[in-house]
Amino acid sequence: MEFDISGAKIFARIPTGIPILGDILITETIVVSWIVMLIITGLCIFLTRNLKVEKISKRQAVAEMIVEAATNLVRNNTGGTKFDSLIPFVSTIFATSIVSNLISLIPIFRSPTADLSTEAAWAIVVFVMITANKIKAGGVLGYMKGFTEPIPVMTPFNILSELATPVSMACRHFGNILSGIVINGLIYAALAIASGALLGLIPGAVGDFLSNIPILSVGLPAVLSVYFDWFTGAMQAFIFTMLTIMYIANAAEG
Repeated sequence: MEFDISGAKIFARIPTGIPILGDILITETIVVSWIVMLIITGLCIFLTRNLKVEKISKRQAVAEMIVEAATNLVRNNTGGTKFDSLIPFVSTIFATSIVSNLISLIPIFRSPTADLSTEAAWAIVVFVMITANKIKAGGVLGYMKGFTEPIPVMTPFNILSELATPVSMACRHFGNILSGIVINGLIYAALAIASGALLGLIPGAVGDFLSNIPILSVGLPAVLSVYFDWFTGAMQAFIFTMLTIMYIANAAEG
């Protein structure tokens, strides 16, 4: 049985003729990311149709519950309403992350978060917001001066520490999601091989037939999927969201 962990498939290549940029690749990650956005958009449209002030529907109740949960998440971790402007951004990050993580439960889809470029893009956006809030709080000179504290000799280390923020956010999320996919795949492949070897011991045509059916692969991979897909996927989305809130809030406080 073959087990492929080579990465996202390339569906199309668009030549640009630009040396540094190179060709534009339409990969599996891009396609599934668009599917994720369509799912979230469709869900938002479905939940927010025909909103009412009184006698609300169950659909509207779910929408209000989601909004309230996002609002409380930001306010409880920033100490008030000062950062309410973060609620739409944080909600988008969480929704995109959790749907991207869980979409791999559908066998034909590969999770976009198993590609480092996805988390890197999110982390860069968060890093830009962190930097913008630091400059807004202390000004450009104050932001630059912060790299020389507590003593100027620490400047290179402070710069590295600043750049390490998006790197750590991206790699933490990516590593956990990819490791779950790899471990699940390796266990499934190993059980399929073991199934073929054991059932192949049965003599005759029956053994030949059963050895081609990965019977041992049924059950255990599904149990592991509860942890690696459901639990880890939800937990990593929550952690990335919490780090986003805390980093931006701390930056705005100066």
